[in-house]
Amino acid sequence: MEKVILIRFGEIFLKGRNKGYFEKCLIDNIKAAIKDVDCRFVKMQGRFAVDSFDPDLTEELVERIRKVFGLHSLSVATVVPTDLEAIGKVCAEMAPDHGTFRVTVNRADQSVTMSSIEIARELGGDVLEAHPDLKVDLHHADKEIFVDLRENHTAYVFMDKIPCVGGMPVGCSGKGMALLSGGIDSPVAVYRMAKRGMKMCAVHFHSFPYTSLAAKQKVLDLAEILTAYCGDIKVYVVPFTEVQQAIHENCPAEYMITIMRRIMMRIAERLAMREGCGSLVTGESLAQVASQTQESILVTNKVIERLPVFRPLIGMDKEEIIDTAREIGTFKTSILPYEDCCTVFLPRNPVIRPDLQLIEQAESALNVEGLIKGAIEGVEIVNIKR
Repeated sequence: MEKVILIRFGEIFLKGRNKGYFEKCLIDNIKAAIKDVDCRFVKMQGRFAVDSFDPDLTEELVERIRKVFGLHSLSVATVVPTDLEAIGKVCAEMAPDHGTFRVTVNRADQSVTMSSIEIARELGGDVLEAHPDLKVDLHHADKEIFVDLRENHTAYVFMDKIPCVGGMPVGCSGKGMALLSGGIDSPVAVYRMAKRGMKMCAVHFHSFPYTSLAAKQKVLDLAEILTAYCGDIKVYVVPFTEVQQAIHENCPAEYMITIMRRIMMRIAERLAMREGCGSLVTGESLAQVASQTQESILVTNKVIERLPVFRPLIGMDKEEIIDTAREIGTFKTSILPYEDCCTVFLPRNPVIRPDLQLIEQAESALNVEGLIKGAIEGVEIVNIKR
């Protein structure tokens, strides 16, 4: 009998009259995730399905689909016509020989006159007849057999509901530009904003030769890992060496990190506007380092003129961030020992609570616009495909 992957979506159920827009985004993302696999996508009422695929690719398809934001769960199901005798045979084949079980029926096909409870009782009888050592337990069963009777007069029988990542379909919440370093935090920030439906681009600041080409590649590898969840990601690689040298030569050492962040944010905003993004995204977590105090964040934000700055990790501690990084597969790459530009000319005692007037006074020693223009002119764009 044919196997299909039955897909259930989540939060978009709540979108009322706008549901069609969100559903289209979700369908497009599912199709993109499996575009290179020979299979068929099917839309049903309240469900999606993928069928007509090589059974050897089942695990690969499940792994890809479950990472698509906007999905609640999926199941690998056996397809049979809506015929109780045929369904009963499949249930009996799936059932264990010992222990307890229950049959749970969802009846979307209203042409079936029996109630869900009546159908479950009859199918349970078929299972008991085939496996006399089994016992029914409606509350704490060892195994549960699910039967989904759809409106197309087809039944889907399965035993496992595999959780998906949830959230909203990527692209339904506009586009954002993330400041992506090679650390643990910023890839998690990208993941969390994509989970709320944001299509992600990224900007990375590279200070060759102070930072190696391996450090740059590490960031591109992180972006590639994230494409399993976010789809294709465009990465703007910004040459930042000249900017850092100018700050180091002309500004007080203790202000270097703050001034560097302010110039990064200016560049990121301009690239975001060029890309059509509606926000900036950073991986900052309150009080984690000197540049992430309230005062530092305030001074950094002052240079942003047109876009909101989202900080999805702001209330998370490091262990929570690391747990997410492990879950999404970025952690092992993030901890590879390649330096990023934030380690170049690092002062011993960076200011923790910067004063805006003092920072602006120190910054006046720089040709800020010239540095920004030069950095943007040297941008390298790398398109990372799923």
